[in-house]
Amino acid sequence: MENQLFIYNTISRKKEKFESIIPQRVGMYVCGPTVYGDAHLGHARPAISFDVVFRYLQHLGYKVRYVRNITDVGHLENDSDSGEDKITKKARLEQLEPMEIVQYYVNRYHRDMEALNVLPPSIEPHASGHIIEQLEMIEKIFNNGYAYLSNGSVYFDVLKYNEKHQYGKLSGRQIEDLYEYTRQLQGQTEKKSAYDFALWKKANPEHIMRWNSRWSEGFPGWHLECSAMGTKYLGEYFDIHGGGLDLQFPHHECEIAQNIAANQTEGVKYWMHNNMITINGQKMSKSLKNFISLEELFSGQNNLLLKPYSPMTVRFFILQAHYRSPLDFSNEALSSSEKGFERLMNAVKTLEKIVPAQENTVDVENLRNSCYEAINDDLNTPILIANLFDGVKIINSIYDGKEKINQENLLIIKQIYNDFVFNILGLKDEAKNSVENQETLKNVVDLLLNIRLSAKQNKDFATSDKIRQELGKLGFEIKDKKDGFEWELKK
Repeated sequence: MENQLFIYNTISRKKEKFESIIPQRVGMYVCGPTVYGDAHLGHARPAISFDVVFRYLQHLGYKVRYVRNITDVGHLENDSDSGEDKITKKARLEQLEPMEIVQYYVNRYHRDMEALNVLPPSIEPHASGHIIEQLEMIEKIFNNGYAYLSNGSVYFDVLKYNEKHQYGKLSGRQIEDLYEYTRQLQGQTEKKSAYDFALWKKANPEHIMRWNSRWSEGFPGWHLECSAMGTKYLGEYFDIHGGGLDLQFPHHECEIAQNIAANQTEGVKYWMHNNMITINGQKMSKSLKNFISLEELFSGQNNLLLKPYSPMTVRFFILQAHYRSPLDFSNEALSSSEKGFERLMNAVKTLEKIVPAQENTVDVENLRNSCYEAINDDLNTPILIANLFDGVKIINSIYDGKEKINQENLLIIKQIYNDFVFNILGLKDEAKNSVENQETLKNVVDLLLNIRLSAKQNKDFATSDKIRQELGKLGFEIKDKKDGFEWELKK
């Protein structure tokens, strides 16, 4: 069968056959987090959705440059060029440097992504580290007649742009209908039109993060960072740009306008957007008190949770819905995902126990083809998982002696589950990892205690006592015996 990926392109509103601009090389840019708080379910969904895209493109043999940015400057509270910078506000309230806030939450974001088995991107640029590139892009937009200066701030002239190009083509909005999406906000009197958006904002006296420019001492607008960094690392025209549906307008819409105004190209061939997560039918929001961080989800320390859920349960839960479909969180849904994930892992373990027969009664090629058909159909992970569960029935039938499989087909079905479960869906057997970690811990402690034993025999009591004391501080209880030692880790 032809193994060809089709993806839904937001800008054309249809599924398109994926063909990279440069053969066997893919440039992919995904909007990463604004790091002023702990990662939550809303951060997990795009990270996992585009991790599957990244993994599958690599599986198909593409060399992928995956760029996922960190927003650490310019993202104002209301996303509409007014209010306080989110990170500056956090830094002011906690009396820390803004980059302390950034580093703290970036570290925690990375920890949570590693727990979810999300692969790190090829490049993870920070907006604050690319001020020069953003200033250069503003100059281009200015020189091409699509920007204007007002009280030290620089704004994109949307009406001027719309005379030759269509502002709203990504989200399907018409410019005359945009009044309902704009509000009279602080500082908006600086603009020629309510549609216009900031490329550069003059900093107020209390604003901490600021840079010099020929217009004023200030900071870049939020939308500019992705256009500038995408161009720097992937070129003026690259394959895939992804992010959450909430970014489609205005963020990605503004990106297209900036790209055309600066470089005379839309910048992106395929636009991809994952849908949102709701909690018991409501939008997740701190004001509604239904906000769950990933750390709380993994530990169970939230009043909305009946118990903790493992990272792989959360990943499996997200993958059970198509990335473009809305996904509603509930304890019932997570518990169901937990059982489904356990059933899948048990089937993989059962595969290792099967002894091949001389004859074969199962059609593993049909299973493999159905899995590829699902993933090639706009990365349809719920159908892929359903097909894998059809395979689980086959595996159990073989193990129970109701079906037979020969050596060749056993190797094929093992490869199917290794490829799709672990390499493409990015799941991992947490129980196996736990056993491996325990074995590693045992080996390390035994090594230290054998070194201690040698030190005692050589009358190096200082080293012997030091090892015992330090292990004791970590909770290890050590008993010396005539023929060696025993130890246990106290609860």
